[in-house]
Amino acid sequence: MDKIDGRMFRNMILSGAENLRRHADYVDSLNVFPVPDGDTGTNMNLSMTSGADEVEDKEDAHIGTVGKHFSKGLLMGARGNSGVILSQLFRGFSKAIEEKQEIEAADFTAAFGAGVKTAYKAVMKPVEGTILTVAKDSAKKVEEISASESSIITIMEAVIKEAKSSLERTPELLPVLKEVGVVDSGGQGLVYVYEGFLSALKGEPIEVSGKSDTETFVNDEHDFEEFMSVEDIEYGFCTEFMVRFESDKREFDEDGFRQDMSEFGDSLLVISDEEIVKVHVHTETPGEAMTYGATYGELIKMKIENMREQFRAVHHKQDAAPERKEGYDTAIITVSSGEGVNELFRSIGATHVINGGQTMNPSTEDILRTIEDEAVKSAIILPNNKNIIMAAEQARDMLDIPAVVIPTRSIPEGLSSLLVYSPDAELEENKDAMEASLEHVKTGQVTYAVRDTKIDGIEIRKDQHMGIKDGKITGAHDSREASLKQLIESMLDEESEIVTVLIGDEGDQEEVDRIIEALESEYDEVEFEVHDGQQPVYSYLLSVE
Repeated sequence: MDKIDGRMFRNMILSGAENLRRHADYVDSLNVFPVPDGDTGTNMNLSMTSGADEVEDKEDAHIGTVGKHFSKGLLMGARGNSGVILSQLFRGFSKAIEEKQEIEAADFTAAFGAGVKTAYKAVMKPVEGTILTVAKDSAKKVEEISASESSIITIMEAVIKEAKSSLERTPELLPVLKEVGVVDSGGQGLVYVYEGFLSALKGEPIEVSGKSDTETFVNDEHDFEEFMSVEDIEYGFCTEFMVRFESDKREFDEDGFRQDMSEFGDSLLVISDEEIVKVHVHTETPGEAMTYGATYGELIKMKIENMREQFRAVHHKQDAAPERKEGYDTAIITVSSGEGVNELFRSIGATHVINGGQTMNPSTEDILRTIEDEAVKSAIILPNNKNIIMAAEQARDMLDIPAVVIPTRSIPEGLSSLLVYSPDAELEENKDAMEASLEHVKTGQVTYAVRDTKIDGIEIRKDQHMGIKDGKITGAHDSREASLKQLIESMLDEESEIVTVLIGDEGDQEEVDRIIEALESEYDEVEFEVHDGQQPVYSYLLSVE
């Protein structure tokens, strides 16, 4: 085969997506810690599926046109670092062939190289030993043989052979991979895509081959199935962050840093170079771990995930059944994180809760699927985060049933709007009432600063606790309690009736009790409500109505 057109490229894309889909769970498992917190396979699968969906019904013979559709689908569906890099690889690939009716081996080879260049440009600080390395090595290898090789099948076979070799070298390039005992999960996902391409070129059906030879890199002792109950998880928050070293901070010593970090939890991984240290730790106090890290420099790329919730999702999928409530016509979908917050939404009428929020935005597909899985007549979506509103609106527009999005920008706004929902009212009536309720609720948040800055005349030092009122910083204090008290006082006025406090994972009930006791004498007409929200990121979430 010395040429391929759009129809063949479409078949390659569908085959690559299918092969990745069948192995997505294995790719996820390559990031093996006491609880499976890896989602690379899921992210790559969803991204690739989005690209495949764009070309599935296309019968265009023009390969450049098919490439444009594929690239668009990947970009729209990309999620997670691995998904974004995958989309960039094929964005560059597709750009290189966009004017072509069909391509030959030389064009095919050049497109792989163009994809690598695009992907590397998209990553601010490329890390070797990842999907980038696998893509780069395989593209470079086929470039060496392209001048004398006209068979596209031979080129694809060479790509896969080198990609697998590069994948097996990834533990030598990234100490974290070697320490945990895995190859790079993103690189493995790319190999599965390439293998699917080759199967289509050869006209061979995709077979589920099980785990590849790279399974030998997974250490036997990393058996996450041994966790039989959520109570076995001693440290519940998978915490990842990076610290960019600063000259005026503490001098970095990796051994000492690792020893100090080990006090915060387990499953500790520390990787550093001259400029940055990357940390992965399972802990009960992610805020304290990050605060310690910040003594060495500026915190960047922070991520906190609740592993207890992940455990329930992975091992008890059947538990989702209670979400299906019989006898309702309108599905009310809300996005939130924190077991206490989720339960609060359910208790006041939410039929479905999608775990997500500040550090984990659900995709349009997540929201759409939640609604489509139910036999309901209408839907109301509460995104509860400004970065999720657009995805919610896209899901609404794709539904076959009437649906509305209430543009809630925070958890307190979502709770307030849901309280005015009436099952007896029409959809538009509920929409108007729920949106109107947002005008009467003030939202407050307490979190900590990740860098020194000055905003609206307020000097803020890194690691100070900040009060944020409706998106605007009201003050910063070394004391979290002082910050919370000032925030509540700034939100109260003579019309205030109810103050609701949601205590997060880093919050403290005694702090809240002391503040309420001090304020009740001054604001005797105000009712205070306190709930254990268990939300990450924010020590406290507040609403004043």
